[in-house]
Amino acid sequence: QVQLVESGGGLVQPGGSLRLSCAASGSILSIYSMGWYRQVPGKQRELVAFIISGGYTNYADSVKGRFTISRDNAKNTVNLQMNSLKPEDTAVYYCNADLTTTARARSVYWGQGTQVTVSS
Repeated sequence: QVQLVESGGGLVQPGGSLRLSCAASGSILSIYSMGWYRQVPGKQRELVAFIISGGYTNYADSVKGRFTISRDNAKNTVNLQMNSLKPEDTAVYYCNADLTTTARARSVYWGQGTQVTVSS
């Protein structure tokens, strides 16, 4: 069993900041990559940022320069620091992890999602 649990969402004014965290736990052997996606009603889930075990990061163009993804490999956690938030950043944010379990099965796991609302 593998679980991803997100925290840190909420309501913030435009220009404000939020920090999302995600912790992976369970029968994990190794994690290749962890990332954040977001989804608004009626639209497809889209990539926000991801980070692989070696430290390489990738960001959606819409968040470059405003969001920073970081990871603690020892703790199996990933964080997303979101600055200069805009109303269009409002969405449910999902954590994901591409990992191998102790049963040697590799798969992608998702968290339950956390709501981020940017509004005055």
